[in-house]
Amino acid sequence: MIIDATFWVAVSFFIFLGILVYFKIPQKIKDVLNKNILNIKNQIVEAEKLREEAKNILSEYEKKISNSKAKVKLMIDNANEEVEKNILETNKEFHKMMENRKKNTEERVRQMKNQALKDIKNASVKIAIETVEKLFKNSIDKSKLDKIYLSSIEETKLALKKKSS
Repeated sequence: MIIDATFWVAVSFFIFLGILVYFKIPQKIKDVLNKNILNIKNQIVEAEKLREEAKNILSEYEKKISNSKAKVKLMIDNANEEVEKNILETNKEFHKMMENRKKNTEERVRQMKNQALKDIKNASVKIAIETVEKLFKNSIDKSKLDKIYLSSIEETKLALKKKSS
């Protein structure tokens, strides 16, 4: 039998395998792989726990957000109602104030009208008295009297126009 290199490679391979089995290398590799598998499983379990916690926190915050939205909506509604009340109240006050001003203005106009009428009456009486005085002073004939009468009417008209302006 001829021993060639292939034989020695096969023998060395089996010796290598024997050394591996003797030093329990496959068992150690298996233990390391099992530790890694357990570590990965633990990390997966921990990740799932964290995911559940995150879901719980998310749902809590979503509830808080919905509650906050409801509170904000309620606050906005209350503010709108308050604004509407204030607008109505201000509008009422404005109308009352305008009504009072209107009444005051009407009263002033009435007073001014009465005063103007008094002034016109006084001026008319004064002009009439002056005219009568002129008539008595000038007791003249009818044609002069007509002229004086027409001129006094014109004077009265002018005086009334001046007073009313």
